Amino acid sequence: MFTHINDENQPSIVDVSDKSVTKRIAQARTIVCIPESILKHFHDGDIQGKKGPVFQTAILAGIMAAKKTSELIPLCHPIGLEDCKIHIELNEDNRIQIDCTTTVTHKTGIEMEALTGASVAALTIYDMCKGMSHNITIENTRLIGKTGGKSDYQAEDA
Repeated sequence: MFTHINDENQPSIVDVSDKSVTKRIAQARTIVCIPESILKHFHDGDIQGKKGPVFQTAILAGIMAAKKTSELIPLCHPIGLEDCKIHIELNEDNRIQIDCTTTVTHKTGIEMEALTGASVAALTIYDMCKGMSHNITIENTRLIGKTGGKSDYQAEDA
């Protein structure tokens, strides 16, 4: 059964009024693949583009997006993030790995905020690098893990 469909088969926000408040943490990851023509601009832990430092800008955009998740995803509860950290690095495969970790003490989960933060950070990287090449792919956005609430989750290959 879908949690966002009510008894009349209509979209509905999930009623969390009877849920317990717990500390909830979620981590999401997105991978961005860039060509060599962009990799040559990677210096001192960031890509230096015409629009400025790419990773630093993507971190800010991801945090801003995570804070606005309920405005973007129709049935997400508005929640006040207590923490949002975004880490971006070039991994051993020369792919950009974006990890977004969100934290809240609340009655509802924080997975969508982590996924939104990682996704918008990736889109920002695309936007800032597209002048160097359009041969950029955003792939494999997924939940890596979550704690708190009804059950914990950890991706098997994370």
